[in-house]
Amino acid sequence: MPWWSWRPGSAAGNAPETDGGSTVRSTVRVGVPAQREPSRVSIVPADVAKSEESEQIAPVTLARIGKALDMLDIRFLADGGGSLLAMWERHAVLFTLEGPDDEILVMRARPHATVPPDWADRAYRVVNEWNHTRRFCKAYVGDPTERGQLPIYAELQVPLAAGAHDALVVEMLDCGAAVATSFVDWLHDEGALL
Repeated sequence: MPWWSWRPGSAAGNAPETDGGSTVRSTVRVGVPAQREPSRVSIVPADVAKSEESEQIAPVTLARIGKALDMLDIRFLADGGGSLLAMWERHAVLFTLEGPDDEILVMRARPHATVPPDWADRAYRVVNEWNHTRRFCKAYVGDPTERGQLPIYAELQVPLAAGAHDALVVEMLDCGAAVATSFVDWLHDEGALL
């Protein structure tokens, strides 16, 4: 099932994932996350940056990602199948682990708006401009939807087989969420695609 068609109550939707005392529940969290401000300086919460436990390098798990999103006050849905989904007014961001050993942190943003097929050439030019002039995430035009529309994605992948400490996980997720908002805003404004 595609990540954007997740719905509460799916077969895997009621079992919590636990990891080291932290739990990620597959229930819907109430409220829409605050809009991310790309110009905001990322500040790792003091309790994360200074605790002895947070300085230890450990494997990155879905439970740790959920805990870090909580620290950033990013509300999300957990599908019980290894993905967390945060939704904003104009877009959604999927946070998951991929790779043979779930060692790659993936943050995949998708604007809610899509592009008509006759705008395909323009979509590829706009996405290529983003990739040429911006950093942190690559953007691409997805395969046509069932209605023939073209979805646009921005994606950041980080290999973390060696693990990471809490402050780094928080910083990466904060960066991914901020850049996703910046990308979608750019598509609506300067990119004039959506």
